[in-house]
Amino acid sequence: MNIAYLWVALGGALGSVARFWINGLVIEQTNATFPWGTLVINVTGSFVIGVIGALAIPEGRMDSPSRQFATQFLMIGVCGGYTTFSSFSLQTLNLLRDREWLYAGGNVLLSVILCMIAVWLGWLLGSMFGSTK
Repeated sequence: MNIAYLWVALGGALGSVARFWINGLVIEQTNATFPWGTLVINVTGSFVIGVIGALAIPEGRMDSPSRQFATQFLMIGVCGGYTTFSSFSLQTLNLLRDREWLYAGGNVLLSVILCMIAVWLGWLLGSMFGSTK
């Protein structure tokens, strides 16, 4: 087995546990209808992947093995398990940095619209199978 899969799996497990824990903490503190926990997770995950992404670029300070580990374990694993919104945010930032305005805007619009449609369709399908009426 390629060691990369192990790093991604371990990082993903840590990120998922961190998400569960932080979401619980935020819910305890806010006790509100608004999904503050998810918002905090998405914002902090986006911040963390931004820091790591800046450090891991080829022009950055990391050598190749460190860059590979940071990408596999921290960015894909931990941040991916913590929130995939961080990946979306970094990819959109990279498009903006490359002055790909149309692609960046398209990524934002398509992600929000298509994901809302997908979750709605999934909800409808799940409701058909889950209904006892």
